[in-house]
Amino acid sequence: MRETAPVRGHLPDENPGFVGRRTELERISAALAEHRLVTVTGVGGVGKTRLALRAAHLAADAHPDGAWWTDLGQLDGDRLLVALVADSVDLADHTPGMATTGLCHRLADDRLLLVLDSCEHLAESCARLVTELLAAAPGLTVLATSRRPLGVPGERVVALDPLPPAGRDALELLRRAAGEDFPAAGPAGEICVRLEGIPLALELAAAQIRLQGAEAVRDQLGTRLDSPPGARFDLLAHTERVWPRRHQTLRAAIGWSHELGTPLERLLWARLSVFRGPFDLASATAVCAGGPLDRATLPGALDGLVRSSVVRPPDTAGRHRMLDTIREYGATWLERTGETAAVADRHAAHFRGLARRAETEWHGARQLRWYRTVDAHHTDLRTALDRLLRTDPDAALDLVGSVAFAWSCRGRLREARDGLEQALLLSEARGRTRARALWALGVTLVLQGESGPAQEISERCAREARHTEHAEHSSYEKTEGPGDLTLDAAALAGLLALTTGRPMAAYVVVGHVLDAAPGGPADSAARLRCHLVRVFALTGLGRLAEARERALRLRTLCEELDEHWTRTALEYQLALTGLLEGDPAAASGHARAMLEGTRSLGASLGVALGLDVLATALAAAGDGERAADVSGTGEAYWRSTGQPRRGLIGLRALREKYADTARATIGEPAYEEIFGRALTGPPQDGLDRALRGRRQDRGPVRP
Repeated sequence: MRETAPVRGHLPDENPGFVGRRTELERISAALAEHRLVTVTGVGGVGKTRLALRAAHLAADAHPDGAWWTDLGQLDGDRLLVALVADSVDLADHTPGMATTGLCHRLADDRLLLVLDSCEHLAESCARLVTELLAAAPGLTVLATSRRPLGVPGERVVALDPLPPAGRDALELLRRAAGEDFPAAGPAGEICVRLEGIPLALELAAAQIRLQGAEAVRDQLGTRLDSPPGARFDLLAHTERVWPRRHQTLRAAIGWSHELGTPLERLLWARLSVFRGPFDLASATAVCAGGPLDRATLPGALDGLVRSSVVRPPDTAGRHRMLDTIREYGATWLERTGETAAVADRHAAHFRGLARRAETEWHGARQLRWYRTVDAHHTDLRTALDRLLRTDPDAALDLVGSVAFAWSCRGRLREARDGLEQALLLSEARGRTRARALWALGVTLVLQGESGPAQEISERCAREARHTEHAEHSSYEKTEGPGDLTLDAAALAGLLALTTGRPMAAYVVVGHVLDAAPGGPADSAARLRCHLVRVFALTGLGRLAEARERALRLRTLCEELDEHWTRTALEYQLALTGLLEGDPAAASGHARAMLEGTRSLGASLGVALGLDVLATALAAAGDGERAADVSGTGEAYWRSTGQPRRGLIGLRALREKYADTARATIGEPAYEEIFGRALTGPPQDGLDRALRGRRQDRGPVRP
């Protein structure tokens, strides 16, 4: 890890090719020490993002709560601005109120650096959000990048110019990008001067140097840059304003790279501009293939774009991405070809299909893989949903109904609720699509603690499920019992009953449909969810031996299916049972198993619940130091959800009882010190400590 790496927070890895900018870094560092909002401005391609990332790494240690990065370039509008910023600071906001309220609460007591990259297309919305956050969080500092200032009172603007064209930094950047050690005098130096030291332009030139050599590139640039503007294919030019000369140079350099590409590469460049986030070869093929760019020729065209630095090389997961400036150029060319709408529709159809496959694969061995796929493609799933809400609301309802449960598990409750409510309002679709969406919305509302609205949605879900399955049975003259739609509606009603302290109601409602439905828990995800609710209901009713026996059988079944979500929930139930039966050692083991599962799912709420059970079990076993440490970490995770501590009523009483025991065991001052260190330390480190188990030396806990 670098010396400048943050103790807390999240920053992307730095580009190993960072060159120079010593003076600019000093200016930003000085500005961050004196001002709460610093905005780095400059034209596209000048290196704002790279410089801000370097500055953030250098400044992270000065902010006890770390430095956190938000890439706003993936947003096409401001509707999800707050949700994206919340996600970037690990706020899995489960609260039902205004989106900014939870974010302000999350940041209120923190001293952190928030980096907002690529604000220019959302400048006014960013300005409003930053103003509100700075007022609510006295310890917050914001570092923004934008092509123009945000215009917030107290903003300190650091204008970024290109690298000195005849200086050694521009030449060093070209050397590193091209992988050659050019002499200062010669074609490479002339290229730097002709491209005016603009980093993105130099990287594009370096890619061509690798293919053609420095002399050829110098000669081509000379011809291009000396030609009149009208001959440069300046597709990004705007007639309503006069661009700075260096922006003309950058557009000329991008246009030159475009002209050097083959016809298939240029066509792929244009079509790839529809992706807002990272994309893999399979997605690129599904969305961009057509005409001469078919499945056989597309991989070669993509390789050509990578060689010319138009598309970034694949990461370890095989995903590519394009810089915003490059993507904007491609989007303008796509518009000129008249394909914008058609490619956007293919993009939406592809991600709708991906969402449906993810839902189909939820029950079984590929669950975790598809859960992570949905997470990795989150930006483009949202882009596809926004497109379908405008063009095909029925398809939008299908897409969001397929992924909303996964989004909720991941903590994206606001986005799930927003998408579901919009699609349900706009779509007139009935049947399975609507019933599934109502079920997903009901689960989301329960997780937000909105029991009143959840009750209404639960009832609507049950009616839609009965209506749909009755119509299907009549159509096919079948006399089967309740199907998966009715089972899921019952599971939702049971979940709502459990969270409102009515275990008997939960037991009755799921028992009624399970007794009438053919098949076992392995037959479908809906059946498995009903069986899970029944286990929790038995626990709430005090029928602990029966609950434990059923839970162990279901866990074995989940292991055979390689099903993760239900298995994790069962570990939570078994931990509760262990506590209630007076077996803290067993409770600790199940709580740690639950935490392993929730961590793999990225579920902050699940981690918070699991840490509460583990802290209670440790306190019950007499390990006050570990209990204080785990409890402090749990409080940090609860704060990341924007909610007060929750959990089943029985656990709350046990937690309070054994927390008092732990305080008495090690003394109030020691407990508070350990708790406070865990609360203010990196939550991931606290989770790692919790999962390591009891320390052999029983010495003081040091986060």
